[in-house]
Amino acid sequence: MSEVLLTGASGQLGRVVAPALAVAGHGVRALSREGRADDGPVRWVRGDLATGAGLAEAVAGADAVVHLASAPYRRGYTRQVDVEGTYRLAAAARAAGVGHLVYVSIVGVDAVPWGYYRVKLAAEEAVRTSGVGWTVLRATQFHTFPDQIFAATARLGALVVDPGIRVQTVDLDDVAARLAEIVAAGPSGQVLELCGPEVFDMGEIARQWLHARGLRRPVVRMRVPGRLGRAFRADSLVTDAVPRGAGTWGEYLQRTAMRRSRA
Repeated sequence: MSEVLLTGASGQLGRVVAPALAVAGHGVRALSREGRADDGPVRWVRGDLATGAGLAEAVAGADAVVHLASAPYRRGYTRQVDVEGTYRLAAAARAAGVGHLVYVSIVGVDAVPWGYYRVKLAAEEAVRTSGVGWTVLRATQFHTFPDQIFAATARLGALVVDPGIRVQTVDLDDVAARLAEIVAAGPSGQVLELCGPEVFDMGEIARQWLHARGLRRPVVRMRVPGRLGRAFRADSLVTDAVPRGAGTWGEYLQRTAMRRSRA
């Protein structure tokens, strides 16, 4: 099987993708700005997307690069890492003769007028024009995203949602499995999509979250204003793409509730 360089390996998706690639038989080297001890089948290599330091060495001998790394949204710094860093990584991959550059993006990235989505779309362009065989996988929001948002707002006493927004959250395991398939298949030169198996409006998903967490909080309806709200309510966050992930929102809530009870 192939040798894969994985960026963003310490993030929530990367922590699932790294073992999925290893189980599929790939050699996995994970990029880190700081040196880290090897972790089982994962070998850590040093490199910095923001500066380009170490990228040439990191990609040397790799057959494929799976690019998950993304900086928290802070305008200039995020662009430096996500866009300029993707151009740096792509250039290093091209120079090293890497055969496949895989990038994970977001469903709706081309329709939602939000700064972070524009950054992701610009990073997609860096991948498409890289001169390396490529595949972009746009995923819907992970199950973890509304979980984290609701947990934070519940501490303030209420969940505030726009019920006109529909979501189709996907399980991290399903994204990792799809990425392993994409690596095995080789470059497609396509923008693919992956979504969860169910579509919910935000009010419904909030009520299910409260029930699963055993909490009593009011669900307050509030429309997201302006162009951003109109884009969200235009179903930019859902897709008819197939194949779909199998893991449901309810299964995620049950699984994470069991983890909390054991903690």
